[in-house]
Amino acid sequence: MSGIRTLRHNRIDLALHELRGTDPAHPAARPLLLLHGLGERTPDRVPTLVEWTGPVFGLDFTGHGCSTVPTGGGYSAEILVGDVDAALAELGPVTVLARGLGSYIALLAAAARPELVRGAVLADGPGLVGGGVHPGSPTVPYVPEERVPAGEAPSSPDPFALAELARDPRPPDYVQTFVRFVLEGSDLDLPLWVAAVVRPEWLAAVADEPGVGQGTIGDGLAHYASAV
Repeated sequence: MSGIRTLRHNRIDLALHELRGTDPAHPAARPLLLLHGLGERTPDRVPTLVEWTGPVFGLDFTGHGCSTVPTGGGYSAEILVGDVDAALAELGPVTVLARGLGSYIALLAAAARPELVRGAVLADGPGLVGGGVHPGSPTVPYVPEERVPAGEAPSSPDPFALAELARDPRPPDYVQTFVRFVLEGSDLDLPLWVAAVVRPEWLAAVADEPGVGQGTIGDGLAHYASAV
């Protein structure tokens, strides 16, 4: 089992899992941070496809895994970016491997903290598509009251998170603005790497930008492992 550090993000306790510690043979190797997809959690061990010489951590987003499940919902991509920011403050510079919803969050986090996100590999997973390119109706998602049995804590993943984060609009021109923030703020030659096979409009727009790498997850990790 992994060791868990508890990080505070406003009123939320975030679970940061240490899946593998520092290798004595590579004491200066940069950490790898895993970001999961919508409705998922950090895996119990480092995935077999991940080849990385440094320590490996995984963050449970708000409402997921071992992190706090808040009352009443109110989820947004920006809240999850704040989760990642708390992990960056704890770990310092990292390379990010993200799935699904985590790939979108990784892009926004790299735009906000290009000096700390030393490469982000964006891969397939739940929540990758999001809510499309246009804002949806202003309705409030309905979640049955029995989501929280009497006397028990809210369950994970939070149904509010599943309902609200799946509706997040991602217009390509909006996303491209963040890609350009990453490219301008990072000193890496390819600070973003698209490994996803499924490419909704927002991710296709990311891949089309000059300065964005494309290939397998392994190729992306190898590229960033060699970067200073």
